[in-house]
Amino acid sequence: MSKLDIGLRQGKILCQMNHNERIDFLAEGLPIILDSARGFWAASQQISAMPREADVLANHAEEEAAKILIVMDIVRCPQKLCASKIGPTVRWFYDHLARLIYAKATSWKPMHVTQLREYVDDTRKAHYLEGALGEYIVPNWEISSRESKLYADIEAYEDGEPGWNIPRSFSQSLFSFTPPALAVAEALSALGIFRPEGLRATAEIWGALEFRDTQGFDDSRRLTRQLLTRVDEEKLATEAAEQDHVDRIYDSWQMPMYNFDFAMIPVLLEELQRERDANFYAEAGGY
Repeated sequence: MSKLDIGLRQGKILCQMNHNERIDFLAEGLPIILDSARGFWAASQQISAMPREADVLANHAEEEAAKILIVMDIVRCPQKLCASKIGPTVRWFYDHLARLIYAKATSWKPMHVTQLREYVDDTRKAHYLEGALGEYIVPNWEISSRESKLYADIEAYEDGEPGWNIPRSFSQSLFSFTPPALAVAEALSALGIFRPEGLRATAEIWGALEFRDTQGFDDSRRLTRQLLTRVDEEKLATEAAEQDHVDRIYDSWQMPMYNFDFAMIPVLLEELQRERDANFYAEAGGY
């Protein structure tokens, strides 16, 4: 008996497409994802009197925008690697932690891919130490902060004592700024890079270099400059394009991460306890 495989979460279909089919299909979908992100962001700005709900909507906007950045890494991946990289990258498209890291990465300034990977690996640890001396063991911040705003739930701490999570926003800002991931997506759209011609230019230019280890900021800036030159030569930019969009691409569009793992990294309790003991020992002056 054949199992039905219909409905949502069918990104794996991208793996079955040839390059040109995939580019055309993604060019159709990217504006749809962007409209979804814009909708969540606009809604978040209308309910400032409800900070928790506004924060949840803003986070949804950021995750939707991060899906665009993941898709753009599929486009930027060299064609010779596509067969092995598209599947995992599509998986990250559906993964909350991966999307949260992609969004966060827009504010990172690593020198090269190896350092960027270190940032990612540190962010995907399942648990870490918190407090002045690392006295508290807490769960992964990206996921726990997301879920603590969304769900009323039973939680437990290191001592095993249960309690209730009360969903709330921890944002203290009086002003609302467009999430960087959404700002990058808006810039890519305004510059016409979501058009089939823009995606083909992106694939051609970025696909000439695999971002694996020593490739870094200078390489990324050089390829970005080449892409923006093509945008200008082929007159791809929309009427909405401004210098701020160009600046945003240079400043916040992170190096490709198609060679990265975004799965949660388990951390042993004994490892955290040793780290905590070392912190206390160092604070006591080694005595």
